[in-house]
Amino acid sequence: MSQLSVSQSTFRVIDLIRKKRDGGALSATEIEYLIEGCTKDGGSIPDYQMAAWLMAVVLRGMTRGETAALTQAMLHSGEVLDLSFLPAKKVDKHSTGGVGDKTSLVLAPLVAAGGLFVPMISGRGLGHTGGTLDKLESIPGFRVGLTVPEFHRVLKACGCCMIGQTEKVAPADRKLYALRDVTGTVESPYLICASIMSKKLAEGTDALVLDVKTGSGAFMKKEEDAVFLAELMVETGERMGKQMVALITDMNQPLGCMVGNALEVRECIDVLHGGGPEDLRDLCHDLAAWMFFLGGASKTVADGKRLSEQIIASGQAFERFRHMVELQGGDISVIDDPTRLPSADHRVDVPSPQAGYVTSILCEQVGTACVILGGGRERKEDSVDPAVGIVVYKKTGDKVSVGEPLCTIHCHSDAQAARAKTLLEESYQIAAAPPAHKSSLVHRVIYKGEH
Repeated sequence: MSQLSVSQSTFRVIDLIRKKRDGGALSATEIEYLIEGCTKDGGSIPDYQMAAWLMAVVLRGMTRGETAALTQAMLHSGEVLDLSFLPAKKVDKHSTGGVGDKTSLVLAPLVAAGGLFVPMISGRGLGHTGGTLDKLESIPGFRVGLTVPEFHRVLKACGCCMIGQTEKVAPADRKLYALRDVTGTVESPYLICASIMSKKLAEGTDALVLDVKTGSGAFMKKEEDAVFLAELMVETGERMGKQMVALITDMNQPLGCMVGNALEVRECIDVLHGGGPEDLRDLCHDLAAWMFFLGGASKTVADGKRLSEQIIASGQAFERFRHMVELQGGDISVIDDPTRLPSADHRVDVPSPQAGYVTSILCEQVGTACVILGGGRERKEDSVDPAVGIVVYKKTGDKVSVGEPLCTIHCHSDAQAARAKTLLEESYQIAAAPPAHKSSLVHRVIYKGEH
């Protein structure tokens, strides 16, 4: 924020609403006035006026300059972490969310083991998408609500730390998101960009790798929408002096084979040991390669990928994850023996109704099935059952026989599984011939320099 409070200006909120409603571009000072007015103690701008302005943004859009100004104002509505005491570059990764998207749990310790620092402020699942904090909290004792001094201590000790958003980081985002959630204004790419980037830039990172999902299990179903958002976030970060890259990645089917919090932790431990599903392993290496490159730990992205593979093979990434869990209060016995993670005692198979090949999966329905089981939340205040979930055996292009399990539901009773089973049965499309084309995992990379 500027040294002289913009609240002392002569702006009228109704004029700013009309200006945006009529397609005008607001100045940085006008945007700063709005954000300060809706978030400071007492809130001089009422919710109904901010809601009107948000709807005007949805209908009229924003310029790139306005988007950067909004991000900057939201960023400085609270505390920006100072990590200058750390001796190497700070790099993070952000995903726009999907089903079975668990790469953060692998990337944070992997990249830290390569000599960089990974200060990761993560979120919870909402709707059909999972959340990193929910996965971590399936590890008994794991604390995501660290204070800033505790966050610094863990970062300094092991190079990575994974926490939730603190009360002091980007409070404007919490206020605006709550309004957007109940006024039909969530979907604007400009507001999504400012929301994501204000939180991520508050971490004090030098570089950010974006994993922007597209497909049936993503918020951005159309690739052109995902690309637009990715370009917006990259440009916004670069305007603020950060090194940025965005990978547009496929979310037309679950990532990996496990969907559900404790199940996904178990799968991440497999990857950290050098195993796990090929698609999850490959995407982790691709994202780590860019983190190493932007952080200066490798000269090229290809070198970064080789470094990632070496660190996993050496066991250093797993040991770093184990150390982080211990420092954040987690029970390391479940990391050493993942069968000790929370587990549902009931299994229900979803058999294939016919022989043939899986041609597509309605990925969002798989995520919704997990929510129905209790593994996710439809409202922010919902509780999450860490034990339930879905193990996916058959994915796009796989051959199946009649009655062969497509997936297995992990639940507490047949009754709990009934609705989820119906959704899963409907999500699989099976045909006599295999699909003509299988999408690559990384659709494109948005980066302006040489790599």
